[in-house]
Amino acid sequence: MKSVRKAVIPAAGFGTRFLPQTKAMPKEMLPIVDKPVIQYVVEELVEAGIKDIIIVTGYHKRTIEDHFDFPNLDLIENLRMGGEKKKPLLEAVEKIANMANFVYVRQKGPYGNGTPLLNVRHLVGDEPFIYAWSDDFIQATPSRFKQLIAAYEKYGGSILGGIKATKDEDYDRYGFAGGTELEDGIIKANVVIEKPGKENAPSDLATVSGFLFTPDIFKYLEVAYANLKAGDELYYNDALKLMLADGKDVYAAEIKNGKYYDTGNKLEYLKTVVEFALKHPDMNGKFREYLKSLDLS
Repeated sequence: MKSVRKAVIPAAGFGTRFLPQTKAMPKEMLPIVDKPVIQYVVEELVEAGIKDIIIVTGYHKRTIEDHFDFPNLDLIENLRMGGEKKKPLLEAVEKIANMANFVYVRQKGPYGNGTPLLNVRHLVGDEPFIYAWSDDFIQATPSRFKQLIAAYEKYGGSILGGIKATKDEDYDRYGFAGGTELEDGIIKANVVIEKPGKENAPSDLATVSGFLFTPDIFKYLEVAYANLKAGDELYYNDALKLMLADGKDVYAAEIKNGKYYDTGNKLEYLKTVVEFALKHPDMNGKFREYLKSLDLS
């Protein structure tokens, strides 16, 4: 069984829900207090042992590349002139570029979350890899990626990260997996359905946020791509359904001891910012007092 060393992050979307803010700035770079959303995802990948991170971008995503590059000399000199007070900031920005090996690929092909995978097939090769969104994450102990890797090492096959649905609207928002429960929180899937509605959901385990795919998914994506009609979109779920039909092992694993944060829409983004600000060591007390002072009547 090969080790999981690589991750793919699709980041080519336009972020239309946040326009006009995202006209020039990628949604992945929206700040959660003092750190962009995508950095939380990258840090979690690195903490789980990922060495190579492939980010699939579009023409307007250069700031992502700049963020994970070494800081420019002007910034370094400015921080050095700040002495000991700004030394932690200098160390923080220099650390970002050294977290992993970053590779950038421009997305080409039909719309859909399967296309970024086809764009990176030559870079992933025949290794298992993590596929993670750039605008949501789960804070968990152990981390969600460590939990996915542990499930892969135990069962083999592709592992779909998941959370339990808690609201009726969740069934119209996420994909769901159904099948045989092997242990608490682990399903050997025989069906994956996108946004089934509560009445048609095969289980209460929503597949969200991050997945661990075996390299055979590429073969099935090629088949799905070949079957597209004009104007169709390509989704990774298309490949998963073909894999299941062909008897390939696909599992869904509930991420335990965690909380899901979705920053892909304005309300959930603002909730995330407030929650993280309340936990931030530099401002939690003052920010908490400020919130208490607001007249919300």
